[in-house]
Amino acid sequence: MSALNIVFIASEASPLAKTGGLADVTGSLPHALKHLGHDLTVIIPFYRHHLQQAGITTTPMNQSIEMWADGMQRTCPLHQTECDGLRFILVEQDDLFDREGIYGPAGGAYEDNLLRFLLFDRVALEAAALLDRPVDILHCHDWQTGMIPVLLKTQYQHQPNIARAKTVYTIHNLAYQGYFPATWIHRLGLPSHHYHPEGYEFHDQINCMKAAIAYADALTTVSPTYAEEILTPEYGCHIEGFLRNHAYKLSGIVNGLDIDQWNPQTDTSIAATYGAGNIAGKKQCKALLQQQCGLSVSADTPLLVLISRLAEQKGIDLLLANAAQWVERGYQIIVLGSGDPQDEHSLHALADAYPSSLYFWRGFNETLARQIYAGGDIFLMPSRFEPCGLGQLMAMRYGTVPVVRATGGLKDTVTDHTANPEHATGFHFTDATPEAFDHAVEAAIAAYRQPHHWSDIRTRALKRDSSWEASAADYAHLYNQLLNR
Repeated sequence: MSALNIVFIASEASPLAKTGGLADVTGSLPHALKHLGHDLTVIIPFYRHHLQQAGITTTPMNQSIEMWADGMQRTCPLHQTECDGLRFILVEQDDLFDREGIYGPAGGAYEDNLLRFLLFDRVALEAAALLDRPVDILHCHDWQTGMIPVLLKTQYQHQPNIARAKTVYTIHNLAYQGYFPATWIHRLGLPSHHYHPEGYEFHDQINCMKAAIAYADALTTVSPTYAEEILTPEYGCHIEGFLRNHAYKLSGIVNGLDIDQWNPQTDTSIAATYGAGNIAGKKQCKALLQQQCGLSVSADTPLLVLISRLAEQKGIDLLLANAAQWVERGYQIIVLGSGDPQDEHSLHALADAYPSSLYFWRGFNETLARQIYAGGDIFLMPSRFEPCGLGQLMAMRYGTVPVVRATGGLKDTVTDHTANPEHATGFHFTDATPEAFDHAVEAAIAAYRQPHHWSDIRTRALKRDSSWEASAADYAHLYNQLLNR
């Protein structure tokens, strides 16, 4: 297999700028593809504020792209940096990207997001055209880069280095499609002859994700089950019919982890290191976590943990419906996350009511997250839908057994104890109800009360291969299929 020149274009990538799982994918999948022998470049906006926070140093490329947008000619300097051998190119435009939030203020979205990301898309295409050799694959992610496939086919065919590139578009979460008023079409010079129901028009609005679905050469999403789910009314977010028309080019490839970054045998953030053959350190991690969080220090008390955005999608209401009775039964609960103010208020109230049994940290703290993955016994992930999910992969990597709703990537990555006890790495429930969630947690607790049985489940979770290796090979196969058509 010859080395391909692959360019990832995304709105965020770890470790440069991150709000969630998208950044983990766009920061780690390219490394795995590089290990397969391909040339990789990742292009993201230059978020000055976030780069400073992350301690990332960049170098000016002494190249700028002139770009018209919304009645203004803009000069967009390019920067570059290298992280663990992976090259990043960054697009500077401080009035658009040097902001505290990547997509908006807390809980909201910037009104000029289409201007911000369409300008970025155009400059990213120009930057890709400046690379030393022609680009084989442009791999775009989520609505922020959804216009790239149609732009490439209509307005960038004069660029020889990218004109023949194939576009792959990954849907990380169909719920966020990028809707904007049609008045932006002429303000931003979008190809208006593709604004129709079979293009990027949706109920008299621009739909950025629909543009990519229509014009990308291949579509992927982040698990096989989610690829099936989004073709149904329940999960299709109102465009399931349009997706079914393009299902011939849709596939599901499950996400992975950077297993060097997420490794309980080397993690310096946790109280003691451990692995499948030497689990003693996990008991120390649990004791220190209980102590840090003001909980009663007890090796035998089941410790349930949850790390999540606090949103309806994540099934937080199912946790809140059960939390008090779980504490009354003698279990402990630790929650790390932020989001819906009412959910935050409810969790604070529970923590006040049960200070030695329930702890809530509002916000996100990566060091604490790692300590929770390491110190917990049971990881809760009751999502109503979950395209792939990384939390359950991280939990299993640290030997914390997941209880998950059987949806999307959760169903694909966690082997259910009831259905397959000899290979189980966790526990499933199907109905998005407090009762079904409680039943699954009680099944996990029953297993926890049998130390030898629990040890087997935990060891299988620890040994599960959550690396990018297999998935990267699937992406490479897809890329080559496109190029050999």
